[in-house]
Amino acid sequence: MLTDEQRTEIADRLRAAERERAPIPPLTESGADIDVVDAYEIQLINIRRRLAAGGTVRGHKVGLSSKVMQQMMGVDEPDYGHLLADMELRPDVPVAADRYCHPRVEVETGFVLGAGLPGEDCTEADVLAATERVVPAIELIDSRIADWRIGLADTIADNASSAGFVIGAGVPAAGLDLTAIDATLYRDGEPVVSGRSDAVLGDPLVAVAWLARKVASFGVRLHAGHVVLPGSCTRAVDVARGQSFTAEFTALGAVSLSFK
Repeated sequence: MLTDEQRTEIADRLRAAERERAPIPPLTESGADIDVVDAYEIQLINIRRRLAAGGTVRGHKVGLSSKVMQQMMGVDEPDYGHLLADMELRPDVPVAADRYCHPRVEVETGFVLGAGLPGEDCTEADVLAATERVVPAIELIDSRIADWRIGLADTIADNASSAGFVIGAGVPAAGLDLTAIDATLYRDGEPVVSGRSDAVLGDPLVAVAWLARKVASFGVRLHAGHVVLPGSCTRAVDVARGQSFTAEFTALGAVSLSFK
């Protein structure tokens, strides 16, 4: 386990990499013995800094929510990161691609909570009862680690590689089969990748309930109004200037994001 000074030094490096758009070598190749607890504490150092500067938590995202990604990382559970208000993007405002290091987009079945979730004992039924609406979402991910050469500790410390998100209006959860929502991502009008919501741990409700239990161990709760992105149902797609993306979902509608 790292000392507080070591955690702060790593947080400083990640913060500078994001601010200057200058990716750093993998933390896991630095020789430091970074475990998962260290990585979450490093993430929280930078989140607290942003909150102290006036930021607010808009919600959370779940990463590594597919069995394939977990096997690739050698883990048996997902990870999570924070969504802050200044990370929320708009479908009608193009995003400057050069604000990021290695931007990619992912397609997600998002949740907007109408009530807070319990912590350690949260169940899928609790999530369903608390969900105000299920929304079409695109997450913008980025890595402050060079060339996406990330291990588990790298991505956790780097706020689970999160950078931004956009959500659509969505629909109430009642009556939806949350395991059978099909999604297709279009780039400049052409289909790029497709998936289904059950790619997320078999059911995205499972990912949200896991998140509520996990963050509770760090003294965090999921509140009414929070957005939760439970994980991508497709592979990530690289972003370039001038491109426009639209994610279309059965039952949920569509959401778009463009880059300049």
